[in-house]
Amino acid sequence: MRIRVRQRPRGRRIALRTGVPLTTLALAVAGCGASVTPGTTTTSLRNTVATQGTPTPGATSPTPSPTGTATAHTAPMATATSCTDQILAGMTTAQRVGQLFMGGVNAAKPDQAQLRILRDNHVGSVMLTGRSSAGTAATRKIVDGFRGQADRVGGKQVGLVVATDQEGGKVQVLNGPGFSAMPNGVTQGKKSTTMLRAEAAIWAQQLKRAGVDLNLAPVADVVPASLGTRNIPIGSFQREYGNTPGPVTSHTGAFAAGFKQSGVMTTLKHFPGLGQVIGNTDTTANVVDSVTTSTSASLDPFKSGIQAGSPFVMVSSATYNKIDAQHIAAFSPTVIGQLLRGQMGFKGVVISDDIGNAVAVRSFTPAQRALNFTSAGGDMILTVRPDVIPAMAQAIQTRMGQDASYRAKIDDSVRRILDAKHNAGLLQCS
Repeated sequence: MRIRVRQRPRGRRIALRTGVPLTTLALAVAGCGASVTPGTTTTSLRNTVATQGTPTPGATSPTPSPTGTATAHTAPMATATSCTDQILAGMTTAQRVGQLFMGGVNAAKPDQAQLRILRDNHVGSVMLTGRSSAGTAATRKIVDGFRGQADRVGGKQVGLVVATDQEGGKVQVLNGPGFSAMPNGVTQGKKSTTMLRAEAAIWAQQLKRAGVDLNLAPVADVVPASLGTRNIPIGSFQREYGNTPGPVTSHTGAFAAGFKQSGVMTTLKHFPGLGQVIGNTDTTANVVDSVTTSTSASLDPFKSGIQAGSPFVMVSSATYNKIDAQHIAAFSPTVIGQLLRGQMGFKGVVISDDIGNAVAVRSFTPAQRALNFTSAGGDMILTVRPDVIPAMAQAIQTRMGQDASYRAKIDDSVRRILDAKHNAGLLQCS
């Protein structure tokens, strides 16, 4: 994901009240944005069913395994299925397609045209990007105003998933009163899993108070010590929990378990791992991993997180020569369909890394990016540039009208997204 240099906020804080029109919103923003020299402070870093989220009433808190991994618990399947099917059946094609997108919203300089794009295209998820120092209360006012713009189906609102990048260290979008200064991944990895889980539960409570449903974390990438800071997307920013699969597995599990305990969803990223690359896909084309295979031990953190019930997995935009040399991972049926869905049994939401502005996908038109990702089995398209959404959405709608099997694939993706929303308490059903 892209990185922006951290800047002190200027001007007055923006506080919105519930129900404010979408076009007046200013949201705290994570920029999978501009590049930065390793070592400088940044605003965000993006290289980021539904069994996680707000616990079902009466359900007990998940119990960690010895490694800190949460034991999955779900809402009653019949209830989730019934609610999802009810909402899906009432949706127009445009509304279904809108659920496939997560659009970035920048609070530093709110762009009214971008905000209208999200509303007009029925976008079902929002990523707070950039960097905010407004604190939990002010952020909650902004989010509450934004939530009022969510689509309605059958007179009932289909809630938005509000996400952000809150890893810690140089990747912490939301700051200010009510938010802790989270340490980076390397520092988190030196804590006991018991302590990390407890701290993660507190960090999640802070996000929940701010109105955030989904953290685009933890980083499950294993950066070998021999590569270290030469690994630009992860190692140079100390985002990794360790240099071997063991500590990365235990600490991503502890982080996710703490968030789950507090009712905030998490995202394992960046499948099948960015630990073995040099370049950053946000700023570099043709990033290649020539080491990782479908049986590499570096996949263990993802495997463990999936078994624990992770609701989201983010797929990277690098190419993995020993898995599928013909496609970047986000466009690869082998990576998504065979490895992630088949071999690892992941049934949740597959979200892309940013494919709206990343250099890794610049050779494809927005329409091609959307079709390649969804055809490969991906569910949710993350773009920090809302202006590419109309072209992407139109391409998907056109293909749905031409190809019944593709339309069925899209419906399956929407179901997975709605299931995640249901289990997070974001769907209203009769």
